[in-house]
Amino acid sequence: QVQLVESGGGLVQAGDSLRLSCAASERTFRTYGMGWFRQAPGKEREFVASTWSGDSPRYADAVKGRFTISRDNAKNMVYLQMNSLKPEDTAVYYCSAASGGGGWNYWGQGTQVTISS
Repeated sequence: QVQLVESGGGLVQAGDSLRLSCAASERTFRTYGMGWFRQAPGKEREFVASTWSGDSPRYADAVKGRFTISRDNAKNMVYLQMNSLKPEDTAVYYCSAASGGGGWNYWGQGTQVTISS
């Protein structure tokens, strides 16, 4: 069982930056795909970004060029650097983990990100 704990959310103004962090408990962390998803009020949860060790990261079109996902396998951490934030980025952001061949089966509790205009 992988446990995930997010941190780094908050309230910022449009154009500002935030860095989200996610700590994972799994000792075989490097074998897991790690991703960030978000859910805005009244909307479905949506994919934001993902990273697998040894593979190129992937991003949703809405965040390409503004968000960067990275991971530190030595520390069991994954990060989401969010720049040029927009009010439409307001959502609860969730960290997720996927084992090889499986889906996004593990989720953190979420961290609120609010962007004021």
